[in-house]
Amino acid sequence: MNQLYNFSAGPAVLPKKVLQQARDEMLNWHGSGMSVMEMSHRGKAFISIVEELKHDLCELIDIPSNYKILFLQGGASSQFAMVPMNLLRGKTNADYIHTGQWSEKAIKEAKRYCSVNIAASSKDAQCTYIPSQNQWQLSSDAAFVHITTNETIGGVEFHWTPELASENETPLVADMSSNMLSRPFDVTKYGLIYAGAQKNLGPAGLVLVIIREDLVGSALPGTPSLFDYQTHIDNDSMYNTPPTYAIYIMGLVLKWLKDQGGLAAIEQTNIQKAALLYDYIDTSTFYHCPVAPQDRSRMNVPFTLRDPALDNAFLEQAAANGLVQLKGHRSVGGMRASLYNAMPVEGVIQLVEFMKEFANTYD
Repeated sequence: MNQLYNFSAGPAVLPKKVLQQARDEMLNWHGSGMSVMEMSHRGKAFISIVEELKHDLCELIDIPSNYKILFLQGGASSQFAMVPMNLLRGKTNADYIHTGQWSEKAIKEAKRYCSVNIAASSKDAQCTYIPSQNQWQLSSDAAFVHITTNETIGGVEFHWTPELASENETPLVADMSSNMLSRPFDVTKYGLIYAGAQKNLGPAGLVLVIIREDLVGSALPGTPSLFDYQTHIDNDSMYNTPPTYAIYIMGLVLKWLKDQGGLAAIEQTNIQKAALLYDYIDTSTFYHCPVAPQDRSRMNVPFTLRDPALDNAFLEQAAANGLVQLKGHRSVGGMRASLYNAMPVEGVIQLVEFMKEFANTYD
Protein backbone atom coordinates (compact mmCIF):
# COMPACT_ATOMS: atom_id res chain seq x y z
CA MET A 1 0.00 0.00 0.00
CA ASN A 2 1.09 3.59 -0.65
CA GLN A 3 1.50 5.93 2.31
CA LEU A 4 -1.87 6.28 4.01
CA TYR A 5 -3.64 9.64 3.87
CA ASN A 6 -6.52 10.08 6.31
CA PHE A 7 -9.31 12.39 5.06
CA SER A 8 -11.55 11.86 8.10
CA ALA A 9 -13.73 14.78 9.20
CA GLY A 10 -12.89 14.05 12.83
CA PRO A 11 -11.25 12.72 14.82
CA ALA A 12 -8.86 13.81 12.14
CA VAL A 13 -5.29 13.59 10.97
CA LEU A 14 -2.60 14.97 13.29
CA PRO A 15 0.86 16.17 12.22
CA LYS A 16 3.28 13.26 12.02
CA LYS A 17 5.89 15.27 13.92
CA VAL A 18 3.41 15.73 16.79
CA LEU A 19 2.63 12.02 16.96
CA GLN A 20 6.32 11.15 16.91
CA GLN A 21 7.10 13.55 19.74
CA ALA A 22 4.16 12.24 21.78
CA ARG A 23 5.48 8.70 21.19
CA ASP A 24 8.98 9.67 22.33
CA GLU A 25 7.64 11.38 25.46
CA MET A 26 4.98 8.78 26.27
CA LEU A 27 6.74 7.09 29.19
CA ASN A 28 8.90 9.93 30.45
CA TRP A 29 7.92 13.54 29.84
CA HIS A 30 10.98 15.82 30.06
CA GLY A 31 12.74 13.62 32.62
CA SER A 32 9.79 13.57 35.00
CA GLY A 33 9.63 9.77 34.96
CA MET A 34 5.93 9.98 34.17
CA SER A 35 3.66 10.08 31.18
CA VAL A 36 1.58 13.25 30.87
CA MET A 37 -1.44 10.94 31.27
CA GLU A 38 -0.26 10.13 34.80
CA MET A 39 0.44 13.65 36.02
CA SER A 40 -1.61 15.54 38.55
CA HIS A 41 -3.46 18.30 36.76
CA ARG A 42 -2.51 20.59 39.64
CA GLY A 43 1.15 19.64 39.64
CA LYS A 44 3.95 21.95 38.56
CA ALA A 45 4.78 19.90 35.45
CA PHE A 46 1.28 19.94 33.99
CA ILE A 47 0.67 23.59 34.91
CA SER A 48 3.79 24.43 32.88
CA ILE A 49 2.28 22.62 29.87
CA VAL A 50 -0.92 24.67 30.17
CA GLU A 51 0.90 27.98 30.57
CA GLU A 52 3.09 27.33 27.54
CA LEU A 53 0.03 26.34 25.49
CA LYS A 54 -1.72 29.60 26.42
CA HIS A 55 1.39 31.59 25.54
CA ASP A 56 1.65 29.95 22.11
CA LEU A 57 -2.07 30.37 21.43
CA CYS A 58 -1.91 34.08 22.25
CA GLU A 59 1.13 34.39 20.01
CA LEU A 60 -0.66 32.70 17.11
CA ILE A 61 -3.93 34.64 17.27
CA ASP A 62 -3.12 37.70 19.41
CA ILE A 63 -5.68 37.19 22.17
CA PRO A 64 -6.20 40.45 24.13
CA SER A 65 -5.83 40.50 27.91
CA ASN A 66 -9.59 41.02 28.42
CA TYR A 67 -10.32 37.57 26.98
CA LYS A 68 -10.16 34.34 28.95
CA ILE A 69 -8.96 30.99 27.58
CA LEU A 70 -10.76 27.90 28.83
CA PHE A 71 -10.05 24.19 28.32
CA LEU A 72 -13.32 22.33 28.79
CA GLN A 73 -14.94 18.99 28.04
CA GLY A 74 -18.15 17.87 26.38
CA GLY A 75 -17.07 18.87 22.89
CA ALA A 76 -18.55 21.76 20.92
CA SER A 77 -22.00 20.27 21.48
CA SER A 78 -21.81 21.20 25.16
CA GLN A 79 -21.43 24.81 24.08
CA PHE A 80 -24.78 24.72 22.31
CA ALA A 81 -26.25 24.90 25.83
CA MET A 82 -23.51 26.78 27.68
CA VAL A 83 -23.64 29.76 25.32
CA PRO A 84 -27.29 30.69 25.96
CA MET A 85 -27.06 29.70 29.63
CA ASN A 86 -24.27 32.23 30.13
CA LEU A 87 -24.76 34.92 27.50
CA LEU A 88 -28.47 35.74 27.70
CA ARG A 89 -27.72 38.06 30.64
CA GLY A 90 -31.33 38.92 31.32
CA LYS A 91 -32.45 38.92 27.71
CA THR A 92 -34.80 36.33 26.23
CA ASN A 93 -33.85 36.33 22.55
CA ALA A 94 -30.82 35.33 20.47
CA ASP A 95 -30.06 35.47 16.74
CA TYR A 96 -28.72 32.43 14.88
CA ILE A 97 -27.53 32.04 11.29
CA HIS A 98 -28.57 28.67 9.90
CA THR A 99 -26.01 27.32 7.43
CA GLY A 100 -26.09 23.55 7.97
CA GLN A 101 -26.50 20.68 10.37
CA TRP A 102 -24.21 21.97 13.13
CA SER A 103 -25.83 25.38 13.29
CA GLU A 104 -29.18 23.59 13.25
CA LYS A 105 -28.15 21.54 16.30
CA ALA A 106 -27.06 24.73 18.06
CA ILE A 107 -30.42 26.32 17.27
CA LYS A 108 -32.35 23.33 18.58
CA GLU A 109 -30.48 23.38 21.88
CA ALA A 110 -30.73 27.15 22.31
CA LYS A 111 -34.52 26.93 22.05
CA ARG A 112 -34.49 25.20 25.44
CA TYR A 113 -33.33 28.45 27.04
CA CYS A 114 -34.55 31.35 24.91
CA SER A 115 -36.49 32.49 21.90
CA VAL A 116 -34.39 31.92 18.78
CA ASN A 117 -34.61 34.23 15.81
CA ILE A 118 -33.20 32.55 12.71
CA ALA A 119 -31.87 35.76 11.22
CA ALA A 120 -30.79 34.09 7.97
CA SER A 121 -30.85 30.60 6.52
CA SER A 122 -29.58 28.78 3.46
CA LYS A 123 -31.99 25.89 3.94
CA ASP A 124 -33.78 26.96 0.76
CA ALA A 125 -30.81 25.55 -1.19
CA GLN A 126 -29.95 22.59 1.06
CA CYS A 127 -27.44 24.77 2.92
CA THR A 128 -25.05 25.03 0.00
CA TYR A 129 -24.19 28.71 0.53
CA ILE A 130 -23.64 31.33 3.25
CA PRO A 131 -26.33 34.05 3.34
CA SER A 132 -24.72 37.45 2.72
CA GLN A 133 -25.00 39.83 5.64
CA ASN A 134 -27.35 42.15 3.79
CA GLN A 135 -29.87 39.29 3.89
CA TRP A 136 -29.75 38.97 7.68
CA GLN A 137 -32.79 40.04 9.70
CA LEU A 138 -31.22 40.66 13.10
CA SER A 139 -33.26 41.37 16.22
CA SER A 140 -32.95 44.67 18.00
CA ASP A 141 -32.91 42.96 21.40
CA ALA A 142 -30.77 39.86 20.76
CA ALA A 143 -28.41 38.78 23.52
CA PHE A 144 -25.92 37.52 20.92
CA VAL A 145 -25.55 36.50 17.28
CA HIS A 146 -24.35 32.93 16.65
CA ILE A 147 -22.62 31.63 13.53
CA THR A 148 -20.94 28.35 12.58
CA THR A 149 -17.86 29.44 10.66
CA ASN A 150 -17.44 26.11 8.87
CA GLU A 151 -20.06 23.42 8.37
CA THR A 152 -18.15 20.13 8.44
CA ILE A 153 -20.95 18.11 6.84
CA GLY A 154 -22.17 20.49 4.14
CA GLY A 155 -18.80 22.02 3.29
CA VAL A 156 -19.70 25.73 3.49
CA GLU A 157 -17.44 28.24 5.21
CA PHE A 158 -17.49 31.90 6.20
CA HIS A 159 -14.66 33.58 4.32
CA TRP A 160 -15.58 36.88 5.96
CA THR A 161 -16.31 38.11 9.46
CA PRO A 162 -19.74 39.59 10.15
CA GLU A 163 -19.73 43.23 11.23
CA LEU A 164 -22.29 43.95 13.94
CA ALA A 165 -23.54 47.47 14.51
CA SER A 166 -22.64 47.51 18.20
CA GLU A 167 -20.34 44.66 19.09
CA ASN A 168 -20.27 45.52 22.80
CA GLU A 169 -24.06 45.36 22.96
CA THR A 170 -24.61 42.30 20.77
CA PRO A 171 -21.60 39.99 20.85
CA LEU A 172 -20.80 37.70 17.95
CA VAL A 173 -20.48 34.03 18.98
CA ALA A 174 -18.75 31.55 16.68
CA ASP A 175 -18.49 27.79 16.57
CA MET A 176 -15.06 27.43 14.93
CA SER A 177 -14.68 23.72 15.54
CA SER A 178 -13.63 22.73 12.05
CA ASN A 179 -11.62 25.73 10.84
CA MET A 180 -10.02 27.04 14.04
CA LEU A 181 -6.38 28.04 13.44
CA SER A 182 -6.65 27.35 9.70
CA ARG A 183 -6.27 31.06 8.92
CA PRO A 184 -5.63 34.36 10.72
CA PHE A 185 -8.63 36.11 12.28
CA ASP A 186 -9.36 39.01 14.61
CA VAL A 187 -10.39 37.73 18.03
CA THR A 188 -11.78 41.15 18.99
CA LYS A 189 -14.57 40.79 16.44
CA TYR A 190 -16.05 38.03 18.61
CA GLY A 191 -17.48 37.93 22.10
CA LEU A 192 -17.04 34.17 22.36
CA ILE A 193 -15.33 31.51 20.24
CA TYR A 194 -15.55 27.80 20.84
CA ALA A 195 -14.01 24.83 19.05
CA GLY A 196 -13.93 21.10 19.51
CA ALA A 197 -10.31 20.00 19.28
CA GLN A 198 -10.64 16.95 17.05
CA LYS A 199 -10.29 18.77 13.71
CA ASN A 200 -7.31 21.13 13.79
CA LEU A 201 -6.29 21.37 17.45
CA GLY A 202 -5.67 17.86 18.73
CA PRO A 203 -7.53 14.71 19.79
CA ALA A 204 -11.17 14.40 20.77
CA GLY A 205 -12.16 15.18 24.35
CA LEU A 206 -11.14 18.83 24.57
CA VAL A 207 -13.09 21.97 23.69
CA LEU A 208 -11.37 25.35 23.55
CA VAL A 209 -13.36 28.43 24.61
CA ILE A 210 -12.16 32.01 24.24
CA ILE A 211 -14.52 34.49 25.91
CA ARG A 212 -14.50 38.22 26.54
CA GLU A 213 -14.50 38.65 30.29
CA ASP A 214 -17.35 41.20 30.46
CA LEU A 215 -19.73 38.52 29.16
CA VAL A 216 -19.19 36.29 32.18
CA GLY A 217 -20.94 36.27 35.53
CA SER A 218 -24.67 36.32 34.76
CA ALA A 219 -25.52 32.69 34.07
CA LEU A 220 -29.16 31.65 34.14
CA PRO A 221 -30.49 30.75 37.60
CA GLY A 222 -30.04 27.04 38.21
CA THR A 223 -27.14 26.69 35.80
CA PRO A 224 -24.95 23.79 36.98
CA SER A 225 -21.52 24.84 38.21
CA LEU A 226 -19.80 22.98 35.38
CA PHE A 227 -21.89 24.88 32.83
CA ASP A 228 -21.04 28.30 34.26
CA TYR A 229 -18.04 29.90 32.52
CA GLN A 230 -17.30 31.84 35.72
CA THR A 231 -16.58 28.56 37.50
CA HIS A 232 -13.88 27.66 34.99
CA ILE A 233 -12.40 31.15 34.90
CA ASP A 234 -12.16 31.28 38.70
CA ASN A 235 -10.41 27.90 38.72
CA ASP A 236 -8.17 28.28 35.66
CA SER A 237 -10.02 25.41 33.94
CA MET A 238 -9.11 23.18 36.89
CA TYR A 239 -12.46 23.05 38.73
CA ASN A 240 -12.53 19.37 37.83
CA THR A 241 -9.87 17.25 36.15
CA PRO A 242 -9.42 18.58 32.60
CA PRO A 243 -8.59 16.36 29.59
CA THR A 244 -4.89 16.53 30.37
CA TYR A 245 -3.49 14.46 27.53
CA ALA A 246 -5.59 16.24 24.92
CA ILE A 247 -4.31 19.57 26.27
CA TYR A 248 -0.73 18.30 26.01
CA ILE A 249 -1.25 17.21 22.39
CA MET A 250 -2.82 20.57 21.54
CA GLY A 251 0.32 22.21 22.91
CA LEU A 252 2.43 20.14 20.53
CA VAL A 253 0.13 21.02 17.62
CA LEU A 254 0.57 24.73 18.34
CA LYS A 255 4.37 24.30 18.35
CA TRP A 256 4.06 22.57 14.98
CA LEU A 257 1.90 25.42 13.65
CA LYS A 258 4.50 27.95 14.71
CA ASP A 259 7.17 25.89 12.95
CA GLN A 260 5.08 26.06 9.77
CA GLY A 261 5.24 29.84 9.90
CA GLY A 262 2.05 30.55 11.82
CA LEU A 263 -1.49 31.06 10.60
CA ALA A 264 -0.66 33.23 7.58
CA ALA A 265 1.58 30.48 6.23
CA ILE A 266 -0.82 27.62 7.01
CA GLU A 267 -3.63 29.56 5.32
CA GLN A 268 -1.66 29.68 2.07
CA THR A 269 -1.09 25.94 2.26
CA ASN A 270 -4.79 25.37 2.91
CA ILE A 271 -5.73 27.57 -0.06
CA GLN A 272 -3.37 25.54 -2.24
CA LYS A 273 -4.79 22.20 -1.09
CA ALA A 274 -8.41 23.24 -1.56
CA ALA A 275 -7.71 24.72 -4.99
CA LEU A 276 -6.07 21.50 -6.19
CA LEU A 277 -9.20 19.49 -5.40
CA TYR A 278 -11.90 22.00 -6.35
CA ASP A 279 -10.18 22.92 -9.61
CA TYR A 280 -10.13 19.30 -10.70
CA ILE A 281 -13.74 18.68 -9.66
CA ASP A 282 -14.89 21.77 -11.56
CA THR A 283 -13.18 20.67 -14.77
CA SER A 284 -14.60 17.15 -14.51
CA THR A 285 -17.96 15.88 -15.74
CA PHE A 286 -17.58 12.78 -13.55
CA TYR A 287 -17.52 14.59 -10.18
CA HIS A 288 -19.63 17.40 -8.79
CA CYS A 289 -19.47 19.72 -5.77
CA PRO A 290 -22.85 21.25 -4.86
CA VAL A 291 -21.52 24.17 -2.80
CA ALA A 292 -21.56 27.74 -4.14
CA PRO A 293 -17.97 28.48 -5.24
CA GLN A 294 -17.62 31.64 -3.12
CA ASP A 295 -18.62 29.76 0.04
CA ARG A 296 -16.74 26.51 -0.41
CA SER A 297 -14.92 25.23 2.64
CA ARG A 298 -11.17 24.85 2.55
CA MET A 299 -11.45 22.25 5.29
CA ASN A 300 -14.22 19.90 4.10
CA VAL A 301 -14.84 19.22 0.42
CA PRO A 302 -18.05 17.30 -0.34
CA PHE A 303 -18.45 15.82 -3.81
CA THR A 304 -20.54 13.26 -5.63
CA LEU A 305 -19.88 10.86 -8.46
CA ARG A 306 -22.00 11.09 -11.59
CA ASP A 307 -23.22 7.54 -10.93
CA PRO A 308 -23.86 6.85 -7.22
CA ALA A 309 -23.75 3.12 -7.99
CA LEU A 310 -19.97 3.56 -8.22
CA ASP A 311 -19.59 4.96 -4.70
CA ASN A 312 -18.56 1.67 -3.08
CA ALA A 313 -16.06 0.89 -5.80
CA PHE A 314 -14.59 4.38 -5.43
CA LEU A 315 -14.17 3.99 -1.67
CA GLU A 316 -12.70 0.49 -1.92
CA GLN A 317 -10.20 1.41 -4.58
CA ALA A 318 -9.29 4.66 -2.84
CA ALA A 319 -8.54 2.71 0.36
CA ALA A 320 -6.42 0.25 -1.60
CA ASN A 321 -4.40 3.27 -2.75
CA GLY A 322 -3.91 4.57 0.78
CA LEU A 323 -6.70 7.18 0.66
CA VAL A 324 -9.10 6.53 3.53
CA GLN A 325 -12.15 8.04 5.30
CA LEU A 326 -13.59 9.59 2.13
CA LYS A 327 -17.19 8.50 2.64
CA GLY A 328 -19.59 11.41 2.97
CA HIS A 329 -21.67 11.95 6.07
CA ARG A 330 -24.53 9.47 6.33
CA SER A 331 -27.09 12.28 6.10
CA VAL A 332 -25.92 13.53 2.70
CA GLY A 333 -24.06 10.60 1.12
CA GLY A 334 -21.45 10.98 -1.60
CA MET A 335 -17.85 11.70 -0.68
CA ARG A 336 -16.09 14.15 1.60
CA ALA A 337 -12.40 14.95 1.75
CA SER A 338 -11.33 16.82 4.88
CA LEU A 339 -8.20 18.90 4.32
CA TYR A 340 -7.31 20.09 7.80
CA ASN A 341 -4.00 21.75 8.62
CA ALA A 342 -2.18 18.45 9.13
CA MET A 343 -3.15 17.03 5.73
CA PRO A 344 -0.05 17.44 3.55
CA VAL A 345 -0.28 18.81 0.02
CA GLU A 346 1.02 15.46 -1.20
CA GLY A 347 -2.11 13.77 0.14
CA VAL A 348 -4.35 16.00 -1.96
CA ILE A 349 -2.20 15.45 -5.03
CA GLN A 350 -2.51 11.70 -4.55
CA LEU A 351 -6.30 12.00 -4.15
CA VAL A 352 -6.68 14.02 -7.34
CA GLU A 353 -4.52 11.58 -9.28
CA PHE A 354 -6.63 8.67 -8.05
CA MET A 355 -9.85 10.51 -8.93
CA LYS A 356 -8.55 11.07 -12.46
CA GLU A 357 -7.66 7.40 -12.88
CA PHE A 358 -10.99 6.26 -11.47
CA ALA A 359 -12.90 8.59 -13.80
CA ASN A 360 -10.92 7.41 -16.82
CA THR A 361 -11.72 3.80 -15.93
CA TYR A 362 -15.46 4.23 -15.41
CA ASP A 363 -16.36 7.19 -17.60
